[in-house]
Amino acid sequence: MSITEKQKRWLKKQAHHLKPVVTLGQHGLTEAVLAEIELALSHHELLKVKVNAGDREERDAAIALIGERTEAVLVGRIGHVASFFRANPEKRDPILLPSL
Repeated sequence: MSITEKQKRWLKKQAHHLKPVVTLGQHGLTEAVLAEIELALSHHELLKVKVNAGDREERDAAIALIGERTEAVLVGRIGHVASFFRANPEKRDPILLPSL
């Protein structure tokens, strides 16, 4: 899934007020945490994930792995918190991205 920069900026605005739904702790990115992120993306489409574990390189690797494994788009990242988006057309009220 690809989104334009305009759509990414719009999603950042929508994600600003959200609280992190999933928090990675000292054990890092496990299969159970990935399953929870998958479930949250299916339900919310746009969510924040807080990555507390490790140093900067470990956090970068965890965020990249989340995007790769869940096929979600990294909308933005500020410090330990990353925002992801994955469209779910089967949702009753899906997030409608602005047109180009």
